[in-house]
Amino acid sequence: MANRPPNILWYCSDQQRFDTIGALGNPHVHTPNLDRLVEEGVAFTHTYCQCPICTPSRASFLTGKYPSTVHVNTNGNTHFPPNERLLPRRFADAGYDCGLVGKLHLAGAANGREPRVDDGYRYFQYSHAPRDNWPRGHDYADWLREKGEDPAQVLTVKSNLFGGLMEPSPERDNVPPHLHQTTWCSEKTIEFISEQRDQPWLISVNPYDPHPPYNPPWEYYRRFDPDTLPGPHFQESDLAHQTRLAKIDFQSTPQRPEDFGARKIQAAYYAMIEQIDEQFGRIIAALEKTGQRENTVIIFMSDHGESLGDHGLTQKGCRFFDGLSRVPLIWSWPGHFKAGLRSDALVELTDVAPTLFQLAGLPIPKGTQGRSLLPILTGAASPRQHRDFVRCEYYDAIDKPDRTFATMYRDRRWKLIVYHDHGIGELYDMENDPYEFNSLWDDPTHQSIKLDLIQKSFDASIRTLDYGPERIMPY
Repeated sequence: MANRPPNILWYCSDQQRFDTIGALGNPHVHTPNLDRLVEEGVAFTHTYCQCPICTPSRASFLTGKYPSTVHVNTNGNTHFPPNERLLPRRFADAGYDCGLVGKLHLAGAANGREPRVDDGYRYFQYSHAPRDNWPRGHDYADWLREKGEDPAQVLTVKSNLFGGLMEPSPERDNVPPHLHQTTWCSEKTIEFISEQRDQPWLISVNPYDPHPPYNPPWEYYRRFDPDTLPGPHFQESDLAHQTRLAKIDFQSTPQRPEDFGARKIQAAYYAMIEQIDEQFGRIIAALEKTGQRENTVIIFMSDHGESLGDHGLTQKGCRFFDGLSRVPLIWSWPGHFKAGLRSDALVELTDVAPTLFQLAGLPIPKGTQGRSLLPILTGAASPRQHRDFVRCEYYDAIDKPDRTFATMYRDRRWKLIVYHDHGIGELYDMENDPYEFNSLWDDPTHQSIKLDLIQKSFDASIRTLDYGPERIMPY
């Protein structure tokens, strides 16, 4: 047991922005359990996903490669490439007991449980989303039935399938906490970690919240007064700028925040995060109760962010504002990782996989594009520097007419975005314009900087190519 590798609790919320945790600077949302994790571990405050859409991002961080390298660039795809070996498969082969609870979303999931590859998960509790339109394979709906509830009644969707505010009240609630999918995720995770076993384990926990629709239970929504919230990052100039980008794929059209109730949406979104925090705390308590906390690495992260009214937009699509592309990433392992460390180094979600391989004593697979965070986690390297730049991709990722292709390149100061085949892009000075209001793409005084970044971004994109069979002979 002395040399046994650590257990791994990998919690990934869905569509949670980077700026939604109390201890990391948000005074409006109450997240005591995440705050405790921040104080006990390492928070990477400048972590970027590799696509602001679910499936490409998840394929990326489960392999340590860019979505384009894995050849998984879209939501709703037919299958996950069988030649790619997922991280849990490699861990299972090395003796780990692996489990998944909640969302997987490596392939299309609109008509039932998505097709699985040899993913390595022995324990598999599947729920793509808390809706009742899966005719088969919805483990969360089965759990509701076991409790004597009718999923068709409990999970009634009262607004647009993917977006919109479902404002609860004492008389007209959304799904109550004890029947909520986030609660089900905790119940099944606690069931898994409480099993008696002689091997290390990895559990991947993937609730659907705070993904839209914005539909928290009244119990959490009642804690917020929307009028006291700051609202989104918005200027009148955003409407003209987003109109210029109107052909670029997105799930919403720009509006003034007051025209779509942005503060109420913000309250609902924060309420959903408070429920996540509470349920996450239950899992930590179970680890402590079973005596496993000291030998368990905890990761908390999200697959991508949410516009939340910034620049007049809600939901997601082909934009790379920090609200969409920047996510929380917190690591904790008492006695092994630094405590209370906040690293502002540039980090990608591709970096999660190689870090986990190193922690488990496994070789980092050939072709991995992520870089291990272990030196920063253990204090062996400066928390100020990890990458010179981060990348994000969007290649026809959602079902929209334009079929947009775009790339983002971000270094310590600049963020460059190119919307390919459109002749337009964006350039932001992240030091002086952190909320990304003033694009310098057409500014005459910044053309040399733009051209230099375009070349760097192109070079970085070329380096991600899967260029075929390995060269092993001179000819």
